[in-house]
Amino acid sequence: MNARNTETDRQRNAAALWIWENEGGAPGRDFTNRQYGRRVEADRSWTVYHVFTGIPAHEDGVAMTGLNRSDATRSMLSLNQRNAERRRARVAAPPIVPYETAAGQS
Repeated sequence: MNARNTETDRQRNAAALWIWENEGGAPGRDFTNRQYGRRVEADRSWTVYHVFTGIPAHEDGVAMTGLNRSDATRSMLSLNQRNAERRRARVAAPPIVPYETAAGQS
């Protein structure tokens, strides 16, 4: 293998890694906790978006577009963490049983 091919491979790998990180990185085992990613736009601003629909995320009624990289990363991680906490709370909560069933009546 010559030096030119090695450099091309490095560039290709660096580009693939950048795209992967830009999209939020590896989803891990529980990809349902990773519903938001970040992407760089043509104007070099960043957007936090819903990974399954591609639609920009909203927080307090404001679209998460036009961000810098660190704000987009922080927002993406915050949204994903909030979703994970909600999911854990739902799983931990006891099921709601109608009063009649709980009292032994049908």
